Amino acid sequence: MAKEGADMTEETEYMINRNVGKEPENVETTSDAKEMRAVILAGFGGLNKLRVTKKPMPELQDGEVKIRVKACGLNFLDLMVRQGTIDNPPKPPVVPGFECSGIIESVAENTAGFEIGDRVMAFVNYNAWAEVVCTPVDFVYKMPDEMTFAEAAAFSLNFVAAYMMLFEVANLREGMSVLVHSAGGGVGQAVAQLCSTVPNVTVFGIASCFKHTAIRDSVTHLFDRNIDYMQEVKKISPEGVDIVLDCLCGENTGKGLTLLKPLGTYILYGASNMVTGETKSFFSFAKSWWQVEKVNPIKLYEENKVIAGFSLLNLLFKHGKSSLVKSVMDKLLCLYDQKKIKPVVDSLWALEEVKEAMQRIHDRGNIGKLILDVEKAPTPLMASDSTETSEAGEEEEEPEGDNDSKERMPFIH
Repeated sequence: MAKEGADMTEETEYMINRNVGKEPENVETTSDAKEMRAVILAGFGGLNKLRVTKKPMPELQDGEVKIRVKACGLNFLDLMVRQGTIDNPPKPPVVPGFECSGIIESVAENTAGFEIGDRVMAFVNYNAWAEVVCTPVDFVYKMPDEMTFAEAAAFSLNFVAAYMMLFEVANLREGMSVLVHSAGGGVGQAVAQLCSTVPNVTVFGIASCFKHTAIRDSVTHLFDRNIDYMQEVKKISPEGVDIVLDCLCGENTGKGLTLLKPLGTYILYGASNMVTGETKSFFSFAKSWWQVEKVNPIKLYEENKVIAGFSLLNLLFKHGKSSLVKSVMDKLLCLYDQKKIKPVVDSLWALEEVKEAMQRIHDRGNIGKLILDVEKAPTPLMASDSTETSEAGEEEEEPEGDNDSKERMPFIH
């Protein structure tokens, strides 16, 4: 049972009925009202495996809230999910996405703390890239009044992960130094902002050269990802650094461990070096794995170094640490209210433009977070490219690489 939105906000009502009347001959039926648009991953592989289609709305379960989605976050992990390079991937077809923001449309009985019409951001165990999601109340957080939906979709995963790695795992304190890879990405920019809340923290950022102008002021020292950054860091800090945050893996693991000071902490939170082409590459996977320096526990003991791994989604959905994440979110929202942190949004994309958005993150072209804006109208090019198909993905296969020849849409931010 659920308390359905008889008193639903005007904004939510508008969203539900926004397609009524566009086609006079197609009057919305009760069946149509129970359907929603969603991005479907029909199978693992290239961009041609993604389509926007209609599917039934999810049913509200005990302990859940139903959210009318306004914006969704797009992460490099979503690209790895599409390729099937993660451990235990879901069986397709599946709706990708792990975070969203929107308006609560209904609340299950015996669910406290939220009301219909609340503006919220939420974690979802897949299924976020849709017009409507249902998720347990433990993964839902109220948005500050001044926060936009795009900012909220860019906030939850990036800032919670950055905060927990810095303060829960590595115990960042005054006067320490941090090296962060992909400093221009969503997590990298969150790390830089959080480090600025602690006095005298030195941040060494690694990023593609073309991003340097945009992010130079966010870090203390900035290096091109294609140079020997180990030598550059040691010129400035001969003893190394206190914390290394690595989302690349491969050869960077050994470099990061080498750069650690005694009592320093290396944290691996991704493996983007395993992704090179549009589809899963066994060669890239094997190369990245081979390049990982074999960790000798005795050497760690002798050098007083710490190596750790961090996965926020596993912490939430597998390890049951939602209360810990909630406490971190409360601290982050206080920092947001104090205007000490603010999510960086790279660009907004319609659901139908998900292929182009994913290509941009594959090319490492983003500065900050890419957002899927559920209400944004697609360009004609993208609309024709993401024609609706069955949920099983029974569409004509596109030749790999076709997307490279297509015109790119202009970016908003």
